[in-house]
Amino acid sequence: MIIQKATVNELDCLTDLFDLYRSFYGQESNLEDAREFLKERLVNEESVIFIAFDEKNPIGFVQLYPSFSSVSMKRSWVLNDLYVKVYARKKGFAEMLIQKAIDYAEETSAKGVLLETAKENVAAQNLYEKVGFVRESTYFYYFSI
Repeated sequence: MIIQKATVNELDCLTDLFDLYRSFYGQESNLEDAREFLKERLVNEESVIFIAFDEKNPIGFVQLYPSFSSVSMKRSWVLNDLYVKVYARKKGFAEMLIQKAIDYAEETSAKGVLLETAKENVAAQNLYEKVGFVRESTYFYYFSI
């Protein structure tokens, strides 16, 4: 397996993966808007995306968004999206993509990587804890529209 930082050159295969990811979360397929969304993120350098290939077949991706801590005066990364095609799951690809995100955070001298998952997504929680993530118990998180 090869993991590489995505550029607009990988936009076609990345769009397919992103559309599958969104469909997994109950969204309607929309390749045109997915492509435009990803293109904007890449061109404007608003996210970092790593794409995994099994041989030459794109099988998954992880997308990181930058955030900053005023207190520590450091960047942090939000692991917002992680997807591996169904047939390639439980083979270590998701773990490798997460590790790539962690490595990238270290390379960029970031404070760390933050992610969230649903309470009922026990499989994801187990994976995150396996690779070293610690469940936050000190802070409350709030969300508003």
